[in-house]
Amino acid sequence: MIIRLAIGAVLLAAGMLLRHLTALPWYVSLPVFLAAYLTVGYDVVISAVKSLFRGRVFGESFLMSLSSIGAFCLGEYPEAVAVMLLYQLGELLEDYAVDRSRDSISDLMDIRPDTATVQRGGEWVTVHPNEVQVGEMILVKPGERIPLDGTVLDGQSALDTRALTGESVPRTVREGDAVLSGCINESGALTVSVTKNYAESTASKIIDLVENASSRKAPSERFISRFARYYTPIVVGLAVLVAVIPSLITGNWTEWIRKSFVFLVISCPCALVISIPLTFFGGLGAASKHGILVKGSNYLEALNNVSTVVFDKTGTLTRGEFSVQKVLPADGVTEEELLSVAAAAEQMSNHPIAKSILAAFSGELPAIDVYEEISGHGIRAEFAGETVLAGNEKLLLIAGIPFEPVEADGTKVYVSRGTDPLGCIVISDAAKADSAETVQALRARGVRTVMLTGDTEASARPMAEQLGLDEMHADLLPQQKVEQIERLTTGAAGKVVFVGDGINDAPVLARADIGVAMGALGSDAAIEAADVVLMTDEPKKLLEALDLAKATRRIVVQNIAFALGVKVLFMLLGVLGIAGMWIAVIGDVGVMLLAVLNAMRILKK
Repeated sequence: MIIRLAIGAVLLAAGMLLRHLTALPWYVSLPVFLAAYLTVGYDVVISAVKSLFRGRVFGESFLMSLSSIGAFCLGEYPEAVAVMLLYQLGELLEDYAVDRSRDSISDLMDIRPDTATVQRGGEWVTVHPNEVQVGEMILVKPGERIPLDGTVLDGQSALDTRALTGESVPRTVREGDAVLSGCINESGALTVSVTKNYAESTASKIIDLVENASSRKAPSERFISRFARYYTPIVVGLAVLVAVIPSLITGNWTEWIRKSFVFLVISCPCALVISIPLTFFGGLGAASKHGILVKGSNYLEALNNVSTVVFDKTGTLTRGEFSVQKVLPADGVTEEELLSVAAAAEQMSNHPIAKSILAAFSGELPAIDVYEEISGHGIRAEFAGETVLAGNEKLLLIAGIPFEPVEADGTKVYVSRGTDPLGCIVISDAAKADSAETVQALRARGVRTVMLTGDTEASARPMAEQLGLDEMHADLLPQQKVEQIERLTTGAAGKVVFVGDGINDAPVLARADIGVAMGALGSDAAIEAADVVLMTDEPKKLLEALDLAKATRRIVVQNIAFALGVKVLFMLLGVLGIAGMWIAVIGDVGVMLLAVLNAMRILKK
């Protein structure tokens, strides 16, 4: 295209020299102008013809072809070539701008490695990651990208997670730690047991999510598409009126037809059609650089209208790093016995509460015969010929086991063996460093803040008061959280956002107007159910997402107002004869370029 434009510009200059610096007749320079026109614009004319046969008459290629061919018919050869030359130049610069915005997202494509070193037959062999099965061992050398999700079996290293989380500080991993595909191994070699196949790995899911994001259009984008469908035929009709009505009155057909073609050139809506989707695409790219994955520009725009933010508690507002504070055995039971029975029951759970109990007990654990997680209640396990329950008050009440309620701040785990209560273990969690700051910043923006949790009132109330939340509901089962979200969304002035850590919040994430999964890269359910994924566990990332949404909308509104305002002004100048074909072309391309440049500002956010 650059070569075509250069040749076209040289031919245009040659034609103008023949026309203005020689006494040769007009038909001598005409072939030169025609050659210049076809060099730079043959594909636009072909596109216009194809669109006519497909019934899509009023596209920008149609407008450009009609106005430039009209200029040829009026004998304005240089202007006709200039219309197409500058239009194609604008298209080229627009493509460059789109490529720049794509670069902010295309970097993500590099997080999915092409090879993996896997152990087979006692040897390390290099294969494509999609050939590696779950359970196989892979070797990740320093400087390599981790090809598949897994657990470290041997080695210690620092991982560069910037491509996934946007965080510049490396994360140290050692034996037993989970690692995600897409991270760069910076120092020591790691032997990793694969836990997910290639298609289900974190890197693949993120790439698929981002690639599909542009298919979900924001209301502003849909408005511009509908607007262009009506706007273009209207301005073509107005151009016809400009050509016909004054000509019937004045009899000067040549002058008014020329003005109508000027009107058509100015009216081309390419600035709007190009810049608005480009702005949203750039907004999605800017968000990804901040470690925020937005599944579509519709969700990015919806973040501008948030009236309520609902938080899960554990792992979202709190660290999820529980520790045992009190061990309160029943009469005739020792603390060691209570802890050992609770740890045995919780040994297969990945819940933070279970991990804290296991961390407090250092003895041997018996093998479990039966294990069952009862959602919203706790654990039922069978070992050594007895049934053990470990969970909240509701679990023991349902089982009909008598117990002594405990009054204490924190999460309480009641334990029973057979029909005998063994006592209660009190566990507490701490708020994340930026939770209070995030809640106060949301309230300062006029956003209502709510916490929904399955924890007891006694453990949740102090945390809600510490953070300054507007509303709090405790003792909720997963389906009751959904009911609370439905209550909050009914009659809400704006969008209701639910923020959860993704472990068991998939139903609520799906039901909210906007579901935000936080620190949930390893959670398949969260990535599937959420509309926005914050790739770290920092609540303040939500504020960044809101700021990016606001910046994106601000640029969209600026471009709409600027493009329409300048278009209307130049169309009036064209009808009045003040703006000729050259000014029309420069005005049209100039508006488009300024709108595109303004749209690209979002990439610097």
